[in-house]
Amino acid sequence: MLYPMSPKVVELKRKLESFMDRHIYPNEERFYREAEELGPWKVYPVVEELKPLARAEGLWNLFLPESGHGAGLSNLEYAPLCEVMGRSHLAPEVFNCSAPDTGNMEVLERYGTEKDKERWLKPLLAGEIRSCFAMTEPAVASSDATNIESSIVRDGDHYVINGRKWYTTNATDPRCKICIFMGKTDPDNPDRHKQQSMILVPMDTPGIEVKRPLPVFGFYGVPDRASEVVFTNVRVPRENMLLGEGRGFEIAQGRLGPGRIHHCMRLIGLAERTLEKMCRRVRSRVAFGKPVSEQTVTQERIAEARIMIEQARLLTLNAAYAMDTVGNKVAKAEIAMIKVAVPNMACQIIDWAIQAHGGGGTSNDFGLTQAYATARLLRLADGPDEVHRNQIARFELKKYSNA
Repeated sequence: MLYPMSPKVVELKRKLESFMDRHIYPNEERFYREAEELGPWKVYPVVEELKPLARAEGLWNLFLPESGHGAGLSNLEYAPLCEVMGRSHLAPEVFNCSAPDTGNMEVLERYGTEKDKERWLKPLLAGEIRSCFAMTEPAVASSDATNIESSIVRDGDHYVINGRKWYTTNATDPRCKICIFMGKTDPDNPDRHKQQSMILVPMDTPGIEVKRPLPVFGFYGVPDRASEVVFTNVRVPRENMLLGEGRGFEIAQGRLGPGRIHHCMRLIGLAERTLEKMCRRVRSRVAFGKPVSEQTVTQERIAEARIMIEQARLLTLNAAYAMDTVGNKVAKAEIAMIKVAVPNMACQIIDWAIQAHGGGGTSNDFGLTQAYATARLLRLADGPDEVHRNQIARFELKKYSNA
């Protein structure tokens, strides 16, 4: 292996896989049923039942690097563990490693005051509450985050917040107690990347209205509790400002890098699980006198899927190594490359698996439609493909600026 696992990671991976076999896979059907029947405004009992079991086995907050609160793993060490958790929609929250809580916890760990950490980080680390991240807006093309129009205006010892956000993950969850809100404190600043700030907004503050859950390909609550939220004259104390006015993009740089690579790690696990389902299905079905697995078109797709997964994994491990050794800012190209390559890989493999399952593949019985919704969503979340491709091209062209 180019990136061998340490004995510590090997043991954690073994424990994770055992937990998945004993508790996660057997409860997936119940999880999807509860999500469908209870909807995005409720807590799913199966998740709350399994969280204490995961914590008791030491499989908790594995994502946190350089911290006394988690396993203290590097990005490279966390990658194979995150891949295992990504094999099931149920798993990440059970291990307290789900978005956007992971990113929000890292923001609080790095940029929050001791008071913020006591009030918000501590219960998030314990899995007692959840959080949301309000950035994207329906009125502007939020792929260019400098377009964001929501306002954060200083008023004495408070800030007054106004704006309409959507795809604010977790906002419909009754356990969601804190929001990290991104808006403009200095809209006239000539440096467009210093107009924005991030501020902590308790979800019980007057003026916050969670308007509606947003379905992802018709799914509410799985794979995402996407929500539309309106903030009207929401007043929060001055000390809730993170790091200082005009530093929103600086915080985003620290937050989105790990978030993007975690998404890619999980998607590789989802693609592996999908390929397994595809192989089992085609070996068990007979068409035109022979198993579907013997049809050359099927074999070609299985071969291509294996190649694509291995390529994506190596690219992701390379990005993780770069983040660990040179930092997120220097590793921007590596992060951008995986953010394009991995969701596209997963979309293609899931599409082939749906085709191999026949009509049943388009139902909810095999977990493939839910998987596709996840993969397709991630071609947009944390920056669309087009933005990352443009960034990669600029990095490449810069090499020849003096040619």
